[in-house]
Amino acid sequence: MPSTPAPRTALPAPGHKAAHVRQMFSSIAPSYDLLNHVLSMNIDRLWRAKAVRRLAWERAPNGLYLDNCAGTMDLAVALAGRKGFGGRVVGSDFTYEMLERGVAAGKTRGAAVAPACADALSLPYPDAAFEGATVGFGVRNLADLDAGLREMARVLKPGARLVILEFTTPSWQPWRSVYLFYARRILPVVGAMISRNRSAYTYLPESVMEFPPPPELARRMEAAGFRGVKWDTLSGGIAAIHYAERAG
Repeated sequence: MPSTPAPRTALPAPGHKAAHVRQMFSSIAPSYDLLNHVLSMNIDRLWRAKAVRRLAWERAPNGLYLDNCAGTMDLAVALAGRKGFGGRVVGSDFTYEMLERGVAAGKTRGAAVAPACADALSLPYPDAAFEGATVGFGVRNLADLDAGLREMARVLKPGARLVILEFTTPSWQPWRSVYLFYARRILPVVGAMISRNRSAYTYLPESVMEFPPPPELARRMEAAGFRGVKWDTLSGGIAAIHYAERAG
């Protein structure tokens, strides 16, 4: 009998993931913010606000913070704009076009946010440089998740908090079926209409379904050097906020 063909996937081979992700985000940078807000019905703004609250930045309100995989810097600006925040945020991302788009849109005007083009797997920052760090919808795209987590632990001070906001897949039926239908059938079509890049918005649901579920991500954060990992699921389990302190 003929062998069954392997299922098609939008995900790149592991060795090509970094280049694929950089090219993809460079391509969709002009429409990235609009699509985020349209496809999430603006609920992504609420998720970011909750992530900032979990950072507990009030412990060092005048410190230096990192927003890793910053994209167009929405999360960095959300932190810098909090009442009482007097520090600075480095918005770090390896796709220059995403950072450029955030600056061109005026997001950082008057905000204590400094964009920096840098690879999350080899951050150009000293050990223990930051009082805290956030990642919004970025760890899923890392070519090596565990190396990226270890690198974030390296640049954080002992006891400093890391907050990760990331998509996940709902486990509760029938919500899971509704979500998967939307992610596989609706999202790629709308994404292609606005960005003219269907493959990018086919990659998104595929990458979410391949990403570790919350308990597994928590375990890998602990293995990378974080302690007391907790998480909150959001909107019926389509996203989660993990937060923990760097051990040491």
